Amino acid sequence: MIDFGRMITAMVTPFNDQGKIDWDQTASLIDYLVEEQQSDSLVVSGTTGESPTLTDEEKLELFAFAVKHAAGRCKIIAGTGSNDTAHSVHLTREAEKCGVDGILLVAPYYNKPNQEGLFRHFEAIAAVTSLPVIVYNVPSRTVVSLSVETTLRLAQIPNIVGTKECAPLDQVAMIVAQAPEHFKVYSGDDASALPAMAVGAYGVISVASHVAGRSIKEMVAQFFNGNVERANQLHRELLPLFKVLFECPNPVAVKYALNETGHPVGTVRLPLVPPSEQEAQRIRSFLK
Repeated sequence: MIDFGRMITAMVTPFNDQGKIDWDQTASLIDYLVEEQQSDSLVVSGTTGESPTLTDEEKLELFAFAVKHAAGRCKIIAGTGSNDTAHSVHLTREAEKCGVDGILLVAPYYNKPNQEGLFRHFEAIAAVTSLPVIVYNVPSRTVVSLSVETTLRLAQIPNIVGTKECAPLDQVAMIVAQAPEHFKVYSGDDASALPAMAVGAYGVISVASHVAGRSIKEMVAQFFNGNVERANQLHRELLPLFKVLFECPNPVAVKYALNETGHPVGTVRLPLVPPSEQEAQRIRSFLK
């Protein structure tokens, strides 16, 4: 069973001035996230990577490029989820050919499937790959929410190995209490990462780790080493940054923060837009 580690970064996709993928900066960003920010794994072309605006060709190029450039220094998880099951099946098959280590599947958005539809969606995609799969429950973005019961049904599928949860903490706790031992729950919300670990989450799939990865890594390590007060202190110190990074639609703020700290990842693709001057000032005020 692959261990993706306790701090996974949902990586942004760097763009150049023409709005195309900037491959040199993608390489630099991977180096930075692994070597300086200490990410255990990277999610490539997840929603933080602006997957809705990436073509399939761009996604597959990103998967192959990340695998080659990471060169075993971290695990690469491909974001292949969408609201079209057949499309996600196809992209997942192709991603596996690129040599990625795992798959992240966001819950279908807009369609509003019921719980049986959600189960069958993830079941169908998991069935076409031998790779470990993490499902992603983010009700604020998708309008639908995987229930505890549906998540536990999915956990019985051998290669569905975890969930990225943005549901309330009681749901995290109930999943942890009843899921198989191999099934890991990751917080999908930086601000809730420590509280989620307190009720049994394994780690965090983070956005803020682009700019505060070392501190988040220490917070997680201190918690699991039993130094809860130090973990709490780090959480309190990081909380204002966590909050400001999500005052704009993700990944607007984190891309701006990266640009401001010497990592030129470019802007976002429409329909997202750069931060307003007021928002930019707020973000800058929290950068060290």
